[in-house]
Amino acid sequence: MAACSTRNIRALVATVCGLLTVIILGLAIWRTVIRIQKGTFYQPSSTPVEFCRNGGTWANGRCICTEEWKGLRCTIANFCENSTYMGFTFNRIPVGRYGPSLQTCDRDTINAGHPLAIRLCSLSLYGEIELQNVIIGSCEENLHTLEMQIDNITENSRNISMEAQILTSDANRLTPENITSATKVVGQIFNESRNADTEAKKIAVTTVSQLLYASENVFQEAAATDDEDAFATLIEQMESYSLSLGNDSVVEPNIAVQSVHLTDTSTSVRFSVWKGTSDSLVSGSTIVETNVDSLNPDGKTELQILVNTNTNNTACGFVVYQNNKLFQSKIFTSRSHFSQKIISSKVDGNEQDLSASVKMVFSPEYNQKEFQFNSYACVYWNFLRKDWDTYGCHKDRTTDGFLGCHCNHTTNFAVLMTFKKNYQYPESLDVLSNVGCALSIAGLALTSIFQIVTRKVRKISVTWVLVNLCTSMLIFNLLFVFGIENSNKDLSTSDRDINVDFDNNEMPTADIIDIPNSACTATAAFLHYFLLVTFMWNGLSAIQLYFLLIRTMKPLPQHFILLLTLVGWGVPGIIVGVTLGVVYSKNGKESHWELDYRQEEITKKTSTLKKILSTLSIAVIFGITWIFAYFMLINNDDFRNVFSYIFCLFNTTQGLQIFILHTIRTKIFQTEVSKVLKSLSSSVGKMKPRSPWIPPRMRLRMYSLLRSFPSLQEHFRLLEPSAMTEERTLTKSDKENSSI
Repeated sequence: MAACSTRNIRALVATVCGLLTVIILGLAIWRTVIRIQKGTFYQPSSTPVEFCRNGGTWANGRCICTEEWKGLRCTIANFCENSTYMGFTFNRIPVGRYGPSLQTCDRDTINAGHPLAIRLCSLSLYGEIELQNVIIGSCEENLHTLEMQIDNITENSRNISMEAQILTSDANRLTPENITSATKVVGQIFNESRNADTEAKKIAVTTVSQLLYASENVFQEAAATDDEDAFATLIEQMESYSLSLGNDSVVEPNIAVQSVHLTDTSTSVRFSVWKGTSDSLVSGSTIVETNVDSLNPDGKTELQILVNTNTNNTACGFVVYQNNKLFQSKIFTSRSHFSQKIISSKVDGNEQDLSASVKMVFSPEYNQKEFQFNSYACVYWNFLRKDWDTYGCHKDRTTDGFLGCHCNHTTNFAVLMTFKKNYQYPESLDVLSNVGCALSIAGLALTSIFQIVTRKVRKISVTWVLVNLCTSMLIFNLLFVFGIENSNKDLSTSDRDINVDFDNNEMPTADIIDIPNSACTATAAFLHYFLLVTFMWNGLSAIQLYFLLIRTMKPLPQHFILLLTLVGWGVPGIIVGVTLGVVYSKNGKESHWELDYRQEEITKKTSTLKKILSTLSIAVIFGITWIFAYFMLINNDDFRNVFSYIFCLFNTTQGLQIFILHTIRTKIFQTEVSKVLKSLSSSVGKMKPRSPWIPPRMRLRMYSLLRSFPSLQEHFRLLEPSAMTEERTLTKSDKENSSI
């Protein structure tokens, strides 16, 4: 009878397990079919990634090249090769830009560390790439000392403008203080009352273009401490300067200035900016037409503006800014990092000539695969509010594919766009996840049932821990299969499906429209919890194994199972609660706080080296290098010896690996070491030799060696920390010191 009862139990278990497996696999297949029918899978681009060469990216039906390349596939060189001239060495310089020399000012000069000279790479009249003469600067001048010389601009405008151009040639070195000082200097060079030289003003346009290469963060910090409204002054002076060029223009990569002389018969001016193969403005990319009746944008148009004037106006000027860094808004927050062109139009007369009406069309570029256009607002820069405003402007229905605006005055204009972010996942990854999770669910369910049903037969006390581990993993996989969904799955796939409200020109507060999705956030929290529970029970199983194998002769501690249960299910709940609380307290007032927690994106645009180092940082802590121990079990002596050496090397140096990956790679460590090296070299430089018995040649070698210490800090940059492991506790003073 006992044997018959055992067979019946086994048959029942097998039947239940089989039915459960069939049900779970069926649900996974049904889930996959439903997703396919909903169209949530995204087809890969028909254009291969390899089509755009040399760092170019495929966007909006064409290759967007880097600054150094051009052409249909970014295969035509657009740079000057490395060069040496007059004793100065220059790296590759993109066309239209000034490159800094590798030779820098000595450390005991005011301008220590900045380039000694610059050199322009330009196009000749025949379209050939050529290098211009070297321009040498002064090591006894910096942007702060130039700011002190504003009163001397009338007599020395060209030299001051030239020095400002040299000092801003390397945008990566610019600090918020540098931005503020340079803005004040060039703003006064454009000031008509200063009577600066014409050539000095053209050089100042180059300086403004170079400033706009600096990072957005630097501009934000500079604007926060700009008590004298240096940005606003520069913008206003640039508007006035745009009226003074006759019918000429000045075009730099980040800014273009155009003047138009109006005759008695001129009643309108149309100014156009054409699309290029890169984000830089180039000579010939702008065109001016007079006495035209309307806008006529086509596929090549990126921006077009029509100014209707009256017979009293004698000049009209335009300024195009490649980005909005000089227009730091407190109302509108940009998180998409798209290039936002600003167009300024001005006619001679009042600051905002109400007699001149303006019509505009914009064709802004953005990643249509990642973002979907939602709406826009027509705005102008209000100098009184020091921010964007919509007064006197409204949306205008124009040609399909363009954003139209109409304003009843002239000044600096822009369109503030809003987008919905569309998270895309490969179809193969989705199918693989469903199938893999389905198999895991079946396996976990069968394992749990087997452990519970046969616990008395096996007489092994690991059932409770293993069942809890399987249960947590089972729930996690079920949540992943049936709870994970793209919150933007219902977004339209074409901008033509968007109905823009042309009657509403309300200014948005951010460019990314976040879609509230409480269910998705709750699912993310549960996934977070059960994943932590899984990790916790993995660790607890190791603790139980210790007691079972190492302490075989001793009983388990009192309330051991109860303690494991409380820790296994309780500690992850505390962690999830604290995490949610911190994220909400930090960004709870923002609509995107849920996205900051749940992070719908699965890939980040970081370098391969950073990804590898970040992964190694975690792998070292978890002791993943013990995997090499498995290869030591191979019977072949040669293979076993090789992996024995590898295993020994990686595991005995684990402490050193942790130090390198979690200490040396941090920004704080690099900054502090750089300070020590600088301080040491400075102290040694001031020391006088007190040991006359040391030969002069040896003293010279020692002195040279110690003076070379500051160069050692450059080696730390080879292990630049990733966003995952970098500590972000630098104070403001630390940041300023590290940028020097």
